Amino acid sequence: MIIVTGGAGFIGSNLVAGLEENGHRDIVVCDRFGTDDKWRNISKRELRDIVAPEKLFEYLDDHVEELDAIFHMGAISATTERDVDLIVENNVLLTRQLWKWCAKHNKRLIYASSAATYGDGSHGFDDDDQPEALAKLHPLNAYGWSKHVIDRRVSRLIHDNSAVTEELIPPQWAGLKFFNVYGPNEYHKEDQMSVCCKLYPQVIAGAAARLFKSHHPDYGDGGQLRDFVYVKDCVSVMLWLYENPEVSGLFNVGTGKARSFADLAKAVFTAAELEPKINYMDMPEALQGKYQYFTEAKVDKLRAHGYEQPFTELEDGIKDYIEYYMSKEDQYR
Repeated sequence: MIIVTGGAGFIGSNLVAGLEENGHRDIVVCDRFGTDDKWRNISKRELRDIVAPEKLFEYLDDHVEELDAIFHMGAISATTERDVDLIVENNVLLTRQLWKWCAKHNKRLIYASSAATYGDGSHGFDDDDQPEALAKLHPLNAYGWSKHVIDRRVSRLIHDNSAVTEELIPPQWAGLKFFNVYGPNEYHKEDQMSVCCKLYPQVIAGAAARLFKSHHPDYGDGGQLRDFVYVKDCVSVMLWLYENPEVSGLFNVGTGKARSFADLAKAVFTAAELEPKINYMDMPEALQGKYQYFTEAKVDKLRAHGYEQPFTELEDGIKDYIEYYMSKEDQYR
């Protein structure tokens, strides 16, 4: 049995689809659904159970012997969320509880971290999990900080041989620093959807794509750079980790190749078979001091551990996303 927390969310639901495609049948989703169409993200899946988050540990205790691994994708993922207590409760405390439970019961745990932990990128994007390396990073928002809290605690447990490491460690653990993920089943995320998902309806309606102007002298308008990674590649990494239980660590999950927002917009127009039209608008003042102008995953560590699958080129990922999902009446994977 495999449990996916946040299993009806964006990355989580794609993971559930990938697990099912790989022949897994005992899949349990832990999530909240609310009153929107989030349920559609898993509407095509065969599930063993659906568990409310407040019932998760009761469920775990009742199914210890059957459980193989937990993929912890559930989180408050909005980088604009202002309720820090809510972020701490969902992103820090729950992850710590799951870590302790998995360690105690000898179960595997793979959890979602984020490239937001790198802050403005001034200290690079090296997924070094040594405590000293992580201490140099300064996230720009509470979401990134919450993920960083977990990464630093895990690092201390793994590398510190003093009394502090009396806390147990799961038999396999991995923290995945996802970069800018895009792909099917993100439609419920509203303002937190990827730029690609926001642009496509504008483009097919005949409007120009609207991107932020740059407020940094080193980057032109539309020249801000991101490591855009297709969600199917993220799933591929997670499935590989599941098939290689001897691999543990903190890993970047990105393509290793930064691309501009202008590149992304042009790829959307190309996939829609339209000529590019791009307009630039001022960035909100609230974002200007908290904006990453460059992200690019270093994936050497993941490669060194044996992950060999190529990452999808931006144009190919956008084409797949639009052709097989966004342009269809049924957009869900």
